[in-house]
Amino acid sequence: MGFMEDYKFWLEDDYFDQETKNELLAIRNDATEIEERFYKELEFGTGGLRGVIGAGTNRMNIYTVRKATQGLANFILKQGTQDKGVAIAYDSRRMSPEFADVAGLCLAANGIKAYVFDALRPTPELSFALRTLGCTAGIVVTASHNPPEYNGYKVYWEDGAQVTSPKDVQIIDEVKAIKDFHDCKTMEKDAAIAAGLYQVIGKEIDDKYMVELKKQIIHPDIIQEMAEDIKIVYTPLCGTGNVPVRRVLSELGFKNVYVVPEQENPDPNFTTLDYPNPEDPKAFTYALRLAKEKDADIVLATDPDADRLGVYAKDTKTGEYVSFTGNMSGMLIAEYILRERTATKTMPANPALVTTIVTTNMTRPITDAYGVRLIEVLTGFKYIGEQIKLFEQTGCNNYVFGLEESYGCLAGTHARDKDAIVAVMCLCEVAAYCKKHGKTLWDMMLETYEKYGYFKESQYTITMKGIDGARQIAEIMDKLRQNPPKAFGERKVLKFRDYQTDRILDMETGAETTTGLPKSNVLYFELPDDEWCCARPSGTEPKIKFYMGVKGSSLEDAVKRLNQLTEDLKAEL
Repeated sequence: MGFMEDYKFWLEDDYFDQETKNELLAIRNDATEIEERFYKELEFGTGGLRGVIGAGTNRMNIYTVRKATQGLANFILKQGTQDKGVAIAYDSRRMSPEFADVAGLCLAANGIKAYVFDALRPTPELSFALRTLGCTAGIVVTASHNPPEYNGYKVYWEDGAQVTSPKDVQIIDEVKAIKDFHDCKTMEKDAAIAAGLYQVIGKEIDDKYMVELKKQIIHPDIIQEMAEDIKIVYTPLCGTGNVPVRRVLSELGFKNVYVVPEQENPDPNFTTLDYPNPEDPKAFTYALRLAKEKDADIVLATDPDADRLGVYAKDTKTGEYVSFTGNMSGMLIAEYILRERTATKTMPANPALVTTIVTTNMTRPITDAYGVRLIEVLTGFKYIGEQIKLFEQTGCNNYVFGLEESYGCLAGTHARDKDAIVAVMCLCEVAAYCKKHGKTLWDMMLETYEKYGYFKESQYTITMKGIDGARQIAEIMDKLRQNPPKAFGERKVLKFRDYQTDRILDMETGAETTTGLPKSNVLYFELPDDEWCCARPSGTEPKIKFYMGVKGSSLEDAVKRLNQLTEDLKAEL
């Protein structure tokens, strides 16, 4: 059917409720809007669904969520693991509780027990919960840091990580195979509960989660010693982090934790925020105001589903608060864990640190310094989680830390996704350690740069919405793939990696080798002097992202080199 036929079907078929039909009737004279809502089905990608909330096949609504869940249920039934059940969590966004219920009742109607949290919870706790309960899969309803009009739906497998190949493609195929919404099952909630197919979970999982988090603390004595002195400002950005962050910091003994009142409680409209993303400096407006009032040592923000952490720390020389990228905060935690585990002789045998191909190259000298194996994987924390599973299966390594550039990291193996709650906890321990030694986090960051090199990274992002945008993004990637640049400005391209075709091309000799990683629509350009550039379309937003990294002789030199590389990239595009 064409988009107008789909539109009429939704208006006329009894399957769709009157509220949905009223929303669609309101746009009956807007052909462009009808086309945007119906020109395609909201794609169930390798991470699940993400889109604007509203009526239509290309929107997040109870019908597209139920269809995705029916596809997942069909896959689980074919796997024969339906008796293990599925855990479900959700965040503070519009329709999140409703979508969680829709998913749970669809699973129940298929004879698969749903374990649904009693209120909003962080994404990493879903990862922990499904492993604790022994579930076959997990669902978390969230659009992470997207604008308020979005929501999403991510699928996890029994190891606690988001689904990876081949299961991701197999689940996608099951969802695509559903051609009729009437084939998507549901049942009444009371009947599901009475049948033992819908169970509410909550405090019992929270308590176990807290126990696992606190196992990652290396120096509880230092926290106790500095608990009265260190001042922490925190904002959950109107999302899920407030309760677990305050609880874990309180139980560890931190006395001076100030939560931004305007962003403390869940708010699906994110009223005080342009964009609920800790990568956005404007998201820290209220937190920095409170930090100056309290003379805070460290300022922290978690995104709405609490898997990403943003950080500011005081520069004692200027008295100003300095922004940390995800690479910077991740490196501080990594250096601290590796150094203190080595010093206290608590480093496991055959330790490994896992990162992604677009994360800072500072990981190499740090892991080399402590004899830790460095493993690079594709962009996406699910690939880091997959490595933890492989370590457990083969015994080849022991995981000590994982991080990606997009403000996400994981200490411990309690979860298999990035965990901002454990990151807050770890970074507060590092801040306490710094305070004890008369330093700030910024002082320690400068020491880390001086020791390993002044690595600096950034992103250049182009947003292209709608039908034309998707086509333009594809054209940019195709141009770079078919005619890879030989240089960016004065920087020669040494090697060109195309992860879609699994090849590495030596630009000087023409020799080709393989990447050794799964296929992905990612292009990577190796440049001289530990510099690089990478291009990939976003899997969750209408964007194409360009990642860049340099190594300078000083902070000023690194910034200069990075700015030049960015300009050279723009000129090439």
